Amino acid sequence: MKIHNPFRVALVGTLGVGLGLLLIGSIQTLSTILLYIGTALFLSLGLEPLVAWLTRKRLPRWAAVLVTVLAVLAVFAGIVWMIVPIIVAQVGQLVDAITTFLNSTSWPDVKDWIHSLFPAIQESAIDDTVANIQDWLLSNWGEITGSVINVGISFFTGLTGAFIVLILTIYFTASTPNLKSAVYSLVPASKRPRFIDLSEQITDSVGYYVMGQGALGVTNGVLSAIFLSIIGAPFPAVLAVIAFFFSLIPLVGTLTGAAIIVLTCLIPGLGSPMTALIAAIYYLVYMQLEAYLISPRIMNRAVSVPGAVVVIAALAGGSLLGLLGALVAIPVAASILIVYRQVVVPRQNAR
Repeated sequence: MKIHNPFRVALVGTLGVGLGLLLIGSIQTLSTILLYIGTALFLSLGLEPLVAWLTRKRLPRWAAVLVTVLAVLAVFAGIVWMIVPIIVAQVGQLVDAITTFLNSTSWPDVKDWIHSLFPAIQESAIDDTVANIQDWLLSNWGEITGSVINVGISFFTGLTGAFIVLILTIYFTASTPNLKSAVYSLVPASKRPRFIDLSEQITDSVGYYVMGQGALGVTNGVLSAIFLSIIGAPFPAVLAVIAFFFSLIPLVGTLTGAAIIVLTCLIPGLGSPMTALIAAIYYLVYMQLEAYLISPRIMNRAVSVPGAVVVIAALAGGSLLGLLGALVAIPVAASILIVYRQVVVPRQNAR
């Protein structure tokens, strides 16, 4: 093919590449803001089923949104009001107990305790491990201090981000119909009904998934608080909050939270091996009940996703966006499956 004006072609190509690089750089610069917007949209879709239910009860849209937002804020405020003072007190007790343990316990006592739990470990292996840890701490003390400071900065940045996400969630929840109408108007009129039907199925599946995951977290948190208080586990309020938040993570969240709780029950002076064993048995039973009884009943309105797709989606989402990516990966996979089953497969079968 003969090029009549090579300079013009080269100029247009260069401008195209530069525009692409500028666009990629802008997305990277705005990644935090885009993450806030995506999180707020995700949460607003989770509140939409409740708003729709109140609207079907002949409540005006603005009143349904107001009731939903106030109810969510009241629930979280109540949880914070009830739990935070307990957590602060119990964390203080935990720090005091650990300090007392470190001040009153010698190294031979620690080795005896390790031998009582793991008899197969030799004393020389324990001494070598401790020596390596001490050398590593001394050589990396500056980096550790800087990391602690960065953690504090990240904590306050996270609080600011949470407030921004809260404001955006309220706005998106209030304006969901307008946002949907604006998106639907971009689709040609001949294809609009089909597009609206698929979009409503996708948003419904995401909303029911968010509500269902939250319900699973509340169930695990409440049952953990009751059971851990009964068996006399250390700091049951703190451990119940850990169980709640880890239950929000798909696949490995409940298992990870249970492992942290069981290990906490093994701390000398706070728990005991028997308490840890009872807690481990309880969480093994609970995970089976959650997988085969609780989760199917709560998630029955969400789109079912094959197990292999769930694992792949969660791993991919976690690698791309961290914890948030793992949370949104499953509803995104469910949405892709809806498009695949109702658009791609019928189109292929019609050929």
